[in-house]
Amino acid sequence: MSLLQIREDDLTGKKIADFLREHLENMNEITPPESVHALDIEALRSPDITFWTAWDRDNLLGCGALKELDSKNGEVKSMRTAKIHRRKGIASKILSHIIQEARRRRYDCLYLETGVFPEFAPARTLYASYGFEYRSSFAEYIDDPNSVFMMKKI
Repeated sequence: MSLLQIREDDLTGKKIADFLREHLENMNEITPPESVHALDIEALRSPDITFWTAWDRDNLLGCGALKELDSKNGEVKSMRTAKIHRRKGIASKILSHIIQEARRRRYDCLYLETGVFPEFAPARTLYASYGFEYRSSFAEYIDDPNSVFMMKKI
C-alpha cells in the first residue's frame, strides 16, 4: 500500500538533485536545446517558485512546482514522475496539489508549457483532463513549434 506524501522541498537533498539532473538530461535528449524550458536546481530555488516532491516512505516518486508570474497568475513547472512509478496517478496527485495551492493563493489562472513530441503526450492528456486548454505563448515565452502552451482558469 502506497503512503504517498507530497511535501514542500528545499532542494538540498541528493535524491532530488539527482532526479532533477536526470530530468534535464532527458529533456535535452528529446527537445532541441533552444526549446528546453526545464529549470535546473538553482533556478528552481528562486523565491517566486514553490517546489514539491512526492514520496512513498524514502522513495522519491515525482515532483512539481508552482511559479508565481504575478499576484493573480501562476505557472506549473518541473512536473516529473520517476520512470518506474509512471502511470500510477502520481503526476495527477502532484498537479491536484499545485491547483489547490493556486486556489489558496487566489490566482485567476494557471499556465504551463510542455513539449509537442510524442514523449509529452501523457502530460498533455493529463493537463487537458484537469481543464487546461491550449493557447498561445505567455509571459516571457515566444511561440515555438516545439512547445505547447496551456492555461486553466482557477
